[in-house]
Amino acid sequence: MVKAAYLFSGQGQQFAGMGQDFYKTEPAYRALVNEASQILDQDFADPAVMDDPVNTQLAIVIFSLGVERILRQEKLRAEKFVGLSLGEYSALLAAGSFSLADGLAVIGDRARYMSEAGKQNPGQMVAVLNAEPSVVDEALADAREVGDVFPANYNTPKQTVFGGNAEGIERFSAALKTAGVKRVVPIKMPVASHTPYMMPASARLAERLANVPVQEPQIPVISNTLKAPFTVSNLKETLAKQLTNPTYFTDCLNSLNVDELDCLIEVGPGKALSGFAKKTLKKAELPIFNIDRVENLNKLREFLVTKQAKEPVI
Repeated sequence: MVKAAYLFSGQGQQFAGMGQDFYKTEPAYRALVNEASQILDQDFADPAVMDDPVNTQLAIVIFSLGVERILRQEKLRAEKFVGLSLGEYSALLAAGSFSLADGLAVIGDRARYMSEAGKQNPGQMVAVLNAEPSVVDEALADAREVGDVFPANYNTPKQTVFGGNAEGIERFSAALKTAGVKRVVPIKMPVASHTPYMMPASARLAERLANVPVQEPQIPVISNTLKAPFTVSNLKETLAKQLTNPTYFTDCLNSLNVDELDCLIEVGPGKALSGFAKKTLKKAELPIFNIDRVENLNKLREFLVTKQAKEPVI
């Protein structure tokens, strides 16, 4: 059995027509989407529903869970799950911590809470690459004279995302560029996630989660906030704190026992997490697959066939 760790995509890599090829060709994916559609009373097999910005968080999670259902049928043994931000919900649902109905309801409310908090506290986000820590610290000090800037996502040793208000982010970006930092990239996020700007959403989410039944994850899920596994006792508090605290994806990746893995699999739209893993992990030869289209799923299946053929017969 091939041993793998799964990386569950966060928000920002979704694309038009997401999942349509899986829905047409993969019964396990189709069954999950139909079940979710019935629960939510919306047809997530319809591209218009999947592509609706109001449904972005739900669409990503449903897509990711559908892909994970496909992978359950392959000769794979999932050793650990790591999700980035929203991807933690996909991971926890896949690990059995929430029922599908409860999990999807919470995600829908989380998206609404974040949107409303963003209207109260408008924010922006920017990714900074290949900058010396001292340069970043100086730019932060300069920017905070006029506005707010907070570290939000520690994605790789050389990439950190910051969030804050327009004045702070604009001054921060300008200071970095003046200091010679070449990669300062605006992030298409409607809110400043993982910063104090999400305090209203965090408080509402904590209240919302209070009476939701949760179970111990059947597969270890590493928390971006704790840099350690979720447990049934810390899950609700951690998910509420996640909205206002930075994500430490680099540390989560480093917690994987890569020498004991045969591959990494990015579950969900895009290949951002695959890129983070390649830039972070020292085991350069570890195969990494991003499963967001049927053609990429088929590449994984080819790998599994080859891997199985090389295993000794006992």
